[in-house]
Amino acid sequence: MRADNTHHVVAAARRRAEQTRERAVAALRRMDATGQRITFDAVAQEAGVSRSWLYAQDDLRTEIERLRERNAPSPSTATPQRQRASDVSLLRRLEAATARISQLEADNRQLRDALARALGERRAAEVTGRTGDRDTPKGRTSKLVGPC
Repeated sequence: MRADNTHHVVAAARRRAEQTRERAVAALRRMDATGQRITFDAVAQEAGVSRSWLYAQDDLRTEIERLRERNAPSPSTATPQRQRASDVSLLRRLEAATARISQLEADNRQLRDALARALGERRAAEVTGRTGDRDTPKGRTSKLVGPC
């Protein structure tokens, strides 16, 4: 009959559990001391444990939640009221941007019309055979191929 050696397996499991717990506690202390953001995921990665294991440890879960709340950004870190743009200021900026867009759209229409006129005049000159010296290099006239 074999000797019952299960106590060795149980002892090894206890040591492993204690080492895991020590790694998690050390990681939590280290992260808190260095001001790192404390989350379950961050602690799990730092300690080399699973998040589900952390959630199952009531005391560690409570400590992580406490540190997370303590280090959460406070509302005072938001932009102070005096530095925020007022509604009136934002409205003026929006009106200025709208006016600028309208001006650019009008300029765009004017340029398109000018381009269409110029292309039309050029095409008319090509069809009638009066291309003129200004459209060809060294005053040579181009041959009329016909409408495309």
